[in-house]
Amino acid sequence: MTPTPPLQAQLRDFPEQFARSARFSRGRPHAFTVSDDGRRVLFLRSVSGTDAALRLWSYETGAAAERPLTEPGITAYTADARARHVVVSFPGGTLAALDTRVPGVPRPLPGIREARAPRLAPDGEHLAFVRDGAPHVVRWPGREGAVLCLIAPEGPDVAYGLPDVVTRGEIGREEGYWWAPDGSALLVARTDESAVARRWLGDPARPERPPRVLRYPAAGTANAVTSLHVVAADGSGVRAVALPERAGAGHPGAPWQAAEFTYLTAAGWDAHGPWASVQTRDQRSVRTLAIDPADGSACPLAEEHDPYWVALLPGAPVRTGAGVLVLPHVLADGTRGLAAGAATTPEGLQVREVLGVRGEEVVLRAGTDPTEVHVWSWTPGGAPVCLSGPGPGVYEGAVGGPTLVLDGLGPEGRTVRVTSEADSEADSEAAGAPRVARPRTAVLPSLEETPLVLPRPRHLRLGARALRGTLFLPSRHAPGTRLPVLLSPYGGYGLGLVVRARTWWAAVAQWFAEHGFAVLITDGRGTPGRGAPWEYAIHGDRLTAPLADQVDALRAAAEACPDLDLGRVGIRGWSYGGYLAAGAVLRHPETFHAAVAGAAPADRALYNTHWEERFLGDPAVLPEGYRASSLLDDAPRLRRPLLLVHGLADENVSAAHMLRLSAALLAAGRPHEVLPLPGAGHGVVGTPVAAALLRHEVRWLGRALGVRTRE
Repeated sequence: MTPTPPLQAQLRDFPEQFARSARFSRGRPHAFTVSDDGRRVLFLRSVSGTDAALRLWSYETGAAAERPLTEPGITAYTADARARHVVVSFPGGTLAALDTRVPGVPRPLPGIREARAPRLAPDGEHLAFVRDGAPHVVRWPGREGAVLCLIAPEGPDVAYGLPDVVTRGEIGREEGYWWAPDGSALLVARTDESAVARRWLGDPARPERPPRVLRYPAAGTANAVTSLHVVAADGSGVRAVALPERAGAGHPGAPWQAAEFTYLTAAGWDAHGPWASVQTRDQRSVRTLAIDPADGSACPLAEEHDPYWVALLPGAPVRTGAGVLVLPHVLADGTRGLAAGAATTPEGLQVREVLGVRGEEVVLRAGTDPTEVHVWSWTPGGAPVCLSGPGPGVYEGAVGGPTLVLDGLGPEGRTVRVTSEADSEADSEAAGAPRVARPRTAVLPSLEETPLVLPRPRHLRLGARALRGTLFLPSRHAPGTRLPVLLSPYGGYGLGLVVRARTWWAAVAQWFAEHGFAVLITDGRGTPGRGAPWEYAIHGDRLTAPLADQVDALRAAAEACPDLDLGRVGIRGWSYGGYLAAGAVLRHPETFHAAVAGAAPADRALYNTHWEERFLGDPAVLPEGYRASSLLDDAPRLRRPLLLVHGLADENVSAAHMLRLSAALLAAGRPHEVLPLPGAGHGVVGTPVAAALLRHEVRWLGRALGVRTRE
């Protein structure tokens, strides 16, 4: 058994481990596909916790272990419904095919290059992919037929089969086309970005390189125009889908109202036919439609309205085997649940995602407390049943037939289990006997690195709003010794950090704590898992309520742990967390004494339409919300140390946010520091910069708060 290194060595080596492991994510099984008969599970995993090269693996129910299907180096894969035919992608868009039942290396697909979004038809007979904005189809290797271009884009700003930047990054729709179950046709999205504003993204550290052009619709500006088309897989015809233009009479009124259906939020093609969901520009209405593939006509299935915004739920809507439509729905008490006809999930069970359906059973992720997310089974009209656990954690999953994959991250680390009643293919084909249900459970090894610094969280409920918080103290802290406090929140919409699991950010918090800080992470209003009213608190003002929650949590934590020194309080964060950190020292200098703000969206009007208009509306109609949420006007108030960090290649939160805030501070005569990261995007992951940045932060905060760190 390898002895545990002393604390000083752990602190010294942790940043490099954090960087090499890409935040302890390498070596983790992910991207699961479960065959529709439940007999086979496919997934990606690298060979160690520090290796970035992925290989494809297969596990067959009842087998002793998984087996590799490829060598390391693939980037993605697609499989048919039975997970028999598979196509893998390599860097540069080249493809190779394999049959999971036949040993051997993947066969390269000649003549295919720069292929994007490859996807096999459910029957495995055809492969589709997008090249140069055009969807192409080819028969499975060994079948006759050349590569066929189904439909060509009409101009350089038009693409078929690919989502635009906002749809992919903010709506969460990764797909741009969907196969019919029998492989005869595809439902294809057409995206026209000709009216979308351009941004030029250059690298100041390499001035000899030309800038990249990025289509980016900032709040209040033109979006991409999206339409739908039914395309025959043999190239014999294209039919436009008649999508609706405006929401119905139930659309809520507001000072800014944009009832035009602008966003294609979800689509699919199941056993009941093609369908789509569209959302208005102001996000207060979502309509789900059944599409007739014969003529492209669309019939409304449901329409949801909300006076604030209709929240989108990953995996929903979905239809059961009988065709019952399952939709996200806000219950009477504000719970974000599901509705299937007249049936709803119970109050208090906050639904986070729909994983799939098995007949009339819906498999979903949900929790009764925001610090835990479990996998549940729900049959409309019945009571949900928890499938994960026992014990706390954050669970994800994948389902196919009688097989369920449970990927759980708990306080002690990750466990991936496959539970199935499916016979193995060999058993079924060899014996020829009637199938007998025999539940089997297997564990798929996760090769993630164990953090050198293990989190030692103390979970708290803080203040009158019972804010969920986690406090990390130095492992050698002696009670009665005063500790400077470091807040390390995200605190924004859609992401909660306070969970009962060994996350990478908990390990980082403990690393900072071992340097002599008391580290506090708090999820305030706007974060998920506490219902719609909790989220609506940030409507019209993205900063005031979340900042008040951080202040309240700090004071309540000091009551629970008197060793917290409220005369020395720092705050650090990234993205919305960086925005919160900068806002803290600008607006509450009486409470916060230093801040590190990474990738902070300082000027909300620079951020994209779908995300920003959800909370603040159109800046031309409702400028007061953007002013209340901007940091630029607060620049003259700075009197505390502030370090601004930003990647200069950030496509999500442009470096212009940092530059504008720095310029406003400079114009106001307020000293501050700027740390630009050349070549870095929005996430500084898996690079040596990640290690160097951690070390720089702890030294900077130590100097600002008078702490002798161990660096």
